[in-house]
Amino acid sequence: MKLRHAVKATIRRGDEYYVAECLEVAIVTQGKTLDETVENLREAISLHLEGADPADFGLAQDPWILLTFELELVGAQT
Repeated sequence: MKLRHAVKATIRRGDEYYVAECLEVAIVTQGKTLDETVENLREAISLHLEGADPADFGLAQDPWILLTFELELVGAQT
């Protein structure tokens, strides 16, 4: 099995906070600002992988985070 070097995550705007969710590992976190959300995501991933072998999650050693931001189009017609 080829190990991935990136943990994929998305950030979207929730009702009151930004919400970050990982695709490879079961992590969801939030923050009032984008910076806070990214920092919370980084910490949550580190804690989730702490003491574990990243290969158990299909990840290479010292993976990085690949973020996707979901943005609404301003003025878009539905």
